[in-house]
Amino acid sequence: MGEQLGLRERKKLETRQRIIDAALGLFDQRGFDRVPVAEVASAANVSEATVFNYFPSKEDLVYGGMQAYEGQLIAAVASRPDGTGAVAAFRDFVLEPRGALAADDGGAIAVVARTARIIAGSEALKAREQRIVDQATDALAELIEHDPSAPSGLGPWVIANALMGVNRAMTRLAQRLAAEGRSGRQIGPVVRKQGQDAFALLERGL
Repeated sequence: MGEQLGLRERKKLETRQRIIDAALGLFDQRGFDRVPVAEVASAANVSEATVFNYFPSKEDLVYGGMQAYEGQLIAAVASRPDGTGAVAAFRDFVLEPRGALAADDGGAIAVVARTARIIAGSEALKAREQRIVDQATDALAELIEHDPSAPSGLGPWVIANALMGVNRAMTRLAQRLAAEGRSGRQIGPVVRKQGQDAFALLERGL
């Protein structure tokens, strides 16, 4: 039974990845707004209903990973160890090497560059990204509001926006360097250094 469940889960992951690969390829070629979900389904050899079973909206084909990351980030701050402030927990999570920047995976870095191109060409995707960031910022502000170690004198929403700004700046830098053809091992240290410098500046100011 366990082996059957494992096989089913692997097949689900394979189908999900096949849909993502087909979608990003089409979006990169013709633009997000010009490609209907039915065409993505056809390219992935699945039904349109199957696409929506995995991705509730067309935008989720691009932003599923970002939403998962933001969720993990907020969860890390919410479940931080006793004695660790929200600001420190946020910083530690963001600076931890992970994903495409943690290894020399040319394919993963190419996806970063491709995704950035797709987003740049779609106002709908830019709007969706802003909504994701806004939701994460609001959730972070609520955690900071109940953190007795948070800096006084500034509202929690101001602090949350400053922290999320560092996170977004690191993402933008990673995307730009990926578009230039840099490898994950080249990009990772540069992005982390920018983050470390930015957090140090914020901590002195906050």
